Amino acid sequence: MKIDILTLFPNMFDGFLSESIIKRAIESNKVKINIHNIRDYSKDPHKKVDDYSYGGGAGMVLMPQPIFDAVEALKKDNSFVILVTPQGIPYKQSIAYNLKEKEHLIIICGHYEGFDERIRTIADIEISIGDYILTGGELASMVISDSVIRLIDGVITKESYENDSFTNNLLDYPVYTKPSDFRGMKVPDILLSGHHENINAWRLEQQIKKTSEKRPDLLEKS
Repeated sequence: MKIDILTLFPNMFDGFLSESIIKRAIESNKVKINIHNIRDYSKDPHKKVDDYSYGGGAGMVLMPQPIFDAVEALKKDNSFVILVTPQGIPYKQSIAYNLKEKEHLIIICGHYEGFDERIRTIADIEISIGDYILTGGELASMVISDSVIRLIDGVITKESYENDSFTNNLLDYPVYTKPSDFRGMKVPDILLSGHHENINAWRLEQQIKKTSEKRPDLLEKS
């Protein structure tokens, strides 16, 4: 998979690309990630990318020209363009699975007061990672990239994500490690029994229970 991210602040991605699972995925050629400075595509002599909003209002608005030119320079027949915006559809694990099947993602990070409305015409999908406002789309683009990359074959073991929270519209079951008794809090006996069929049944029961208590909206969907 190839991911191209358009941003005004490329340095924000330094840590994201150089640590942990994402770093290993890049080094093993499971994914190629390129960070592009939107200003590099500006035709303004001073590399200006934003201006005041027609009709007045607070804040600056990203101009269409640099972003259109950037997307057109990067886009291929197999490209899928994502606009991260509070107005997008809520991001879910099912969307991550769908994006995992794409060969090339182009993610556009917004900033300032927002996008010129015409920029929406070049996006295949608009995504929001939650009902709150960030200073820009950089963190959202990292969230989306991370959630997709970990699903790529060979990045992590398949068993590691098959039972993730939200995979079946249920939260994950509780997990424990050593010691079996920590400050009087004991690991459930069923997990020490070695009876895998009973363990699996217990885990599903715990998923339903936890989802019912914490996210009943998910339980209705499942």
